[in-house]
Formats: sequence, C-alpha cells, structure tokens
Amino acid sequence: MPEQAFDLVVLGGGSGGYAAALRASELGMSVGLVEKGKLGGTCLHVGCIPTKALLHAAEVADNARDAAKFGVSATLEGIDIAAVTAYREGVVASKWKGLQGLLRTRGVTVIEGAGRLVAPNTLEVNGDRITGKNVILATGSYSRTLPGLEIGGRVIASEQALALDFVPKKVVVLGGGVIGVEFSSVWKSWGVDVTIIEALPHLVPNEDESISKQFERAFRKRGIDFKLGVRFAGVTQHENGVVVSLESGETVEADLLLVAVGRGPVTDGLGFDEVGVKMDRGFVLTNERLATSVPGVYAVGDIVPGLQLAHRGFQQGIFVAEEIAGLKPVVIEDVNIPKVTYSDPEVASIGLTQAKATEKYGAENITAYDYNLAGNGRSHILGTSGSIKVIRVNDGPVVGVHMIGGRVGELIGEAQLAVNWEAYPEDIAPLVHAHPTQHEALGEAFLALAGKPLHAV
Repeated sequence: MPEQAFDLVVLGGGSGGYAAALRASELGMSVGLVEKGKLGGTCLHVGCIPTKALLHAAEVADNARDAAKFGVSATLEGIDIAAVTAYREGVVASKWKGLQGLLRTRGVTVIEGAGRLVAPNTLEVNGDRITGKNVILATGSYSRTLPGLEIGGRVIASEQALALDFVPKKVVVLGGGVIGVEFSSVWKSWGVDVTIIEALPHLVPNEDESISKQFERAFRKRGIDFKLGVRFAGVTQHENGVVVSLESGETVEADLLLVAVGRGPVTDGLGFDEVGVKMDRGFVLTNERLATSVPGVYAVGDIVPGLQLAHRGFQQGIFVAEEIAGLKPVVIEDVNIPKVTYSDPEVASIGLTQAKATEKYGAENITAYDYNLAGNGRSHILGTSGSIKVIRVNDGPVVGVHMIGGRVGELIGEAQLAVNWEAYPEDIAPLVHAHPTQHEALGEAFLALAGKPLHAV
C-alpha cells in the first residue's frame, strides 16, 4: 500500500480546509489536501457564492421593477432561469479555477478521493496511506432535515433549490433562519408567492430581537407570508405540488417545500471516533485552540460546534496552521465573528445582543442606541430603510453592533473592528466618516453613545 508523508494533512477542501492548507504552505510546511468532491466545498459550489449570485439577480429584478421611482424607464419582462443559471455557474467556475491555481502555485498537494482517519496521524485515501505530523479535520456539513421528512421529489433542500430549472409559482419554506429567508427573498423578487414556517417566535431568531421585529415588518411589507411559533407536522406530495400540514391543524399548498432547518456535520463513517476523537451528536469536540482529544489532530469549520459560517472556517483554518507553527494566534470567540444575512433587507451583526449584554453586565450597566437610516443621506438615495443599533458598556467598550437595511453587510468591517478591538465610542467619535456613505450611520451611532450626537436627537 503506497504511502505519502507530509508535515500537515488536511481532510476536506472547503473553506476551513483550503485556508489551513494555504497558510501552512506559506509557513513552510509540506501539505497534503484530501478532497472527494470539488475544491471550495459547500460555500463555493452550493452555498455562499451561488446563493449570493441568485440574490444579486433578485436585486436586479427589483431594480428593474422599481426603476420608475428613480426616473428610469425600464420593464421587467420576467426571469430567464437558464440565463440566471449560466451567470451563477460562471461566477462559481471562475472562483473554482482561481482556487485550483492558487493551491497549485502554493505547492499544496491535492489528493482526490474520499479520505478516512485510520490512525491519529494517518488517512486512508483510495487504498493509499497519507500520513502527517499533524492532521486537520475539515469535512464540512450537509443540509439537515427533520425526522421522517425525506428530501426528494417536490421536497427540496438548498442544493436542489439552486439547481431548479424553473421559477415556481408558490413555495413553502420550512425554517426562518438565514438559508430560509435568503431563498424566500430571491423567490419573492422573482414574483413567487412565499410562505415561511418557523417554530421559534421570530424570523432570523439568532439576531437581536429588535432587528428580528424590523425584519418581519419588512418581509410583511414585501408580501412574504410567515407563520411563527408553529411546528411542521407533515407533507403530502402530489403530481402538481405539496400540501404542508402544521401542528395547529392548518395546511398550506404550494409547488415546492424547501427544507431549510440548518446543517449537520459530515463526520459519519470517517473513523474519527474509532481513532479516539471525542464527538457529540456528530460534531467534533475541541478545546478553544481547536485541538481534539487526540494529540496532533485538529478540527475546523462546520464540524466544530458553533456558528456555521464560511469565514469562521477560514479563520479557524488559518488559526490552526499558525498554532501548529508555534505562532500562538489569538482566539476569536464565536460571538465576535460577524454574521450577515443577504436578503432584502440585509441583516448584519457582531457581538452581544441587547438581551445577552443585559444578562452579562446588568441592564443598568449598558446603553443601547438605535440610529434610524432615515437620517442617512446615502440610505435615502438608495431607497432603503432600517437601523443601526450599537450597544456599549457604560464608561466601557462597544460590545455589540446590529444592523438592518439595504447593503448593511458592507458595514460589518468597521463594526467588527470596534467590537474586537474593544473600542470605546469616545475613541471612534473623532474619526471622520466619508459623506455621503452608509458608514456615516455607524459614525452617528458612535457619536450618540459618546454623548455628542450630530444629526441624531
């Protein structure tokens, strides 16, 4: 049985895996990267990139429909799904080609095949043994479903939703989290009748409650129906569609049911537990430095409990490569990793919600300020409403930023710096924000918390 040896072997070529491989190579390690599918993983091929391409196509459709508001004559004749697919696939193919070239240029050895951990420092791939002084597990995630609810036919997950060759007339979306609301947003922009079913009390339930409530008002205004605090009971498929039953006794008919109830870790049958890696419900348990219970074996990305975000995977992959190299990288807690929901409106946040800040510091020790985007010139020009909420510890740092509105995802960089550098509003208030930009809205919020609001009351 042939054997290859490396300083580092990475199992999985998605966001976390390829980031680890690139950084480790940059640090002088020999790297073997094992991938059974396409380099780039879920994010590049069936997640972040293709869904955001659809969302951009949806934004263009909305712009065409609403062009008269801005004095532009335009008509929306419909959605050419074949052309949208070609655009989406072109974006993905370009990024995939670039990634392949980058790994090749950096000297990373890509090993195609399904890998399995057979010893603490050894993977078996296509009958060959691949050994590493260290091993990183980065096998990613899959679309979950509910017990007894099988994906097939007119019951689809996000992967099948991306590949649709038609625009449905009506869709039921099971799940009001990020994936559910993003597809709902796309379909509504394309003229689809959408109903969201969410068992929790709010859409985007992981966000600050005030943001969730604004989001619900915005979706309601767009004509997106949603049912909150109700549980799914079952679905019946027929030739022309589905009938979705709820525990309340209500039924909803549609062409399709999109199941968007989260993602599960891809770890089953890969030998992790057999080698001694501690697991919990399929997730790989690590310490704060991403080391597993087996010396020399690390885990990154969606298989590690916590936020399932591509950029978390990137950061963790880089972190472990630097940890192995002895650079002692800084730990970034999940709460201080930025989150963005790319729907219309967008939602972006980092740090503690007001409820969590109250729980941690006490209500009397924090101050929250909401800046309405109605006062922001750039937002008015773009035709978006929304708000920016900043939370600080009294006489202390900014601990949370929560935003809703068109394009607010582009503001998360400044918000991330403020929270992670533990900046005081007084530190940021003297800094100049270009006019007219949406960044000014952040500036106004920081000014207000520093006790010297300019345009805000």
